[in-house]
Amino acid sequence: MTWQSFQMQFQQLRDNKLFEMIVISIIILSSLLIGLKTYPLHPNLEQFLVFMDTAVTLFFLVEILIRMAAEDRVLNFFKKGWNVFDFVIVVVSLIPLDDSEYALIARMLRLFRVMRLISFIPELRVLVTALLSALPRMGYVALLMFIIFYLYAVIGNLLFSSINPTLWGDLGISLLTLFRVATFEDWTDVMYETMTVYKLSWIYYLTFIFFSAFVFLNMMIGIVVEVLDEEHSKMLADEQQDEKNALLNEQAQQLADQKAHQQKLEQELASLHTKLDQLIRQKG
Repeated sequence: MTWQSFQMQFQQLRDNKLFEMIVISIIILSSLLIGLKTYPLHPNLEQFLVFMDTAVTLFFLVEILIRMAAEDRVLNFFKKGWNVFDFVIVVVSLIPLDDSEYALIARMLRLFRVMRLISFIPELRVLVTALLSALPRMGYVALLMFIIFYLYAVIGNLLFSSINPTLWGDLGISLLTLFRVATFEDWTDVMYETMTVYKLSWIYYLTFIFFSAFVFLNMMIGIVVEVLDEEHSKMLADEQQDEKNALLNEQAQQLADQKAHQQKLEQELASLHTKLDQLIRQKG
């Protein structure tokens, strides 16, 4: 068998849904094994978990090698960011779990195996990609939110520091107090305390909550929803393009097969003509 035939088999295995489900199941199993190690276990069970961890590591190594071999060129595998992500996780999981100085790092890095679910489940990939794409836009909203926090913190320090220095003593403490108010952590206690001196101080808190909890939160949600919609559209477009490319490749392969078959027939006809000419000459 040629390498091309092996490569075709690797591609079929890589694209097989059953193989994909097996990989996802092994990823979940690996995560469960890591969770079990946090409990006190019988020594025999600990040995079994070590054996299973080695088996899972070898499975991931074979799986990533199959995906690399399925590419026309190995470098094509690293053109996709999620493939690089998987490759790094598999490579770092090869660090041995002995008593060396890297053992703790190896155990911590094995936790990231569960994140390989993201690369195998398209919906999770869309969510993570949308979140990363939304970060620049969300940064401007966060900057505007910081400005509002800063203004309200300075105002709170000027008005309420004499009432409760513990909550409004300086700018930093005032920011922490406003964060407490924004997360609704006993914020009414803070408000009622200042209302004993400033009856209308409730306006300060309600306007701040309106900006921080409603306006900015909805702006964040709007940005994420918009980016999610864009990423879903991109995913659908990529799927349609992949289907189109697969169809074109199939048609090209059929044309190549037909051309090869035609050339074979022409060669056979030429061979028959040659044999007929030889027979005619012999009879003549």
